[in-house]
Amino acid sequence: MNIVLGVTGGIAAYKTPELVRRLRDAGADVRVILTPNATRFVTPLSLATVSGHGVIIEQWGDPETGAVDHIELARWAELLLIAPATANFIAKMAVGIADDALSTYAIAHRREIQVAPAMNWSMLQHPTVAQNIETLRNRGVEIIDPASGPLAEGEEGPGRLADIPVIVERVQQHFRPKDLQGRAVLVTAGPTREPIDPVRFFSNRSSGKMGYAIAEAARRRGAAVTLVSGPTSLSAPIGVNVTRVTTASQMHDAVMQNLAGQQIVIKAAAVADFAPAATAAQKIKKDQGNELTLTLQKSPDILSSIAASSPRPFIVAFAAETESLEENAREKLLRKKADLIVANDVADPSIGFDSDQNEVLVISRDGTTTRIEKSSKLTVANRILDLVVEHLPRD
Repeated sequence: MNIVLGVTGGIAAYKTPELVRRLRDAGADVRVILTPNATRFVTPLSLATVSGHGVIIEQWGDPETGAVDHIELARWAELLLIAPATANFIAKMAVGIADDALSTYAIAHRREIQVAPAMNWSMLQHPTVAQNIETLRNRGVEIIDPASGPLAEGEEGPGRLADIPVIVERVQQHFRPKDLQGRAVLVTAGPTREPIDPVRFFSNRSSGKMGYAIAEAARRRGAAVTLVSGPTSLSAPIGVNVTRVTTASQMHDAVMQNLAGQQIVIKAAAVADFAPAATAAQKIKKDQGNELTLTLQKSPDILSSIAASSPRPFIVAFAAETESLEENAREKLLRKKADLIVANDVADPSIGFDSDQNEVLVISRDGTTTRIEKSSKLTVANRILDLVVEHLPRD
């Protein structure tokens, strides 16, 4: 793994020696380019020490050898990682300004680029910054979304540099073997919403993050990915064909319409088991009585429909449980005729709904179990896919 790490002038630059150390532990060879402002937050000597290479700051290369650093590095590097990326540097990348060593190198680089923004929440949410990030995303740059939490100014919100293990996982994802090349994978994600009247519905707390992470990981491992998503606030992964639905019935129809040719189906969506038998045409008024009775009917069983299809794909089910995790998951695995089931304890708020982390138990049809320890949802997604690849029937 040959990586150029670009460090820009944000307070989070102080974390980059640890980032370099973790990348090297993962087997990477790392060369560092600092912007002049980055040297206010981290010393070139510290990064040279942990990387084992000299650090580039000046745009004009080494006058003694005559080498043009940005061109030489572009021939060597397999990945450009910019962390942290300030609003100013993101704007430079978006419009193509090349006025220092890092911005010049970014234009010369012809392979994948990953950008990890870090700034105050108000800057991150400024329309210009949001537009510049979207411009980079549409250009094929992978954005490593910032985390939420305490910020340097004493405020709290989104804008923190993504955690170092998360960044390292995203880098490793780039270098993973394309072991799903040529495979067609369908993933479901998010909640469903079942309407009661024109303004009310019932739903669940699923954010869709786990399913979206699986879709992204599968695509990066070479799969052709179709994502059927309930309502979420998440951006669609680049390169994934997305069908958006609202209700359980719509999700069932979308899955079945897209099922032909799919070799693997991963059902990560939290689909409502029941829906109102009838939806009121007008808003139900609270003065219509002290009680409201709703008649519910079972939603279509998407997993059973998939299992009954021919040819039958490899099926991965999910089980969100609040008690008797393994027992309930094993029962569902057999009842739904799945090949693997991924069980997680949604009663634990650190790994449950809307968390950026997860911890799961994966049970296979042959009875073997694998516990995936608490880590980022992208890490969990890749480990689930490792098990899928391991259990796929051999061609």
